[in-house]
Amino acid sequence: MPNFEVERYEIYVQRYRIQAENEVDAIILVYRDKGDPIEGSLEFVQIGNDCGMPVSEALELATALWEIGAITTFDIIIPSIRSVREVE
Repeated sequence: MPNFEVERYEIYVQRYRIQAENEVDAIILVYRDKGDPIEGSLEFVQIGNDCGMPVSEALELATALWEIGAITTFDIIIPSIRSVREVE
């Protein structure tokens, strides 16, 4: 039986400590990667079903998943999956 690596989009929350004049400046500095991540604050939130592998790039895979009911939409993406590949 073959082995596969599947990359999945997941959403995490990370808290940062930042010195700033106000909330707006604090956010801008975090956007610019100036914040210090608080150790131990990384927390899983949910599976990222709004991101996914484009159906147009994996039509055969999307069709097979749709036919067995594993995905319920066939529009744009295979929800939460970034990639899948066979490995040794």
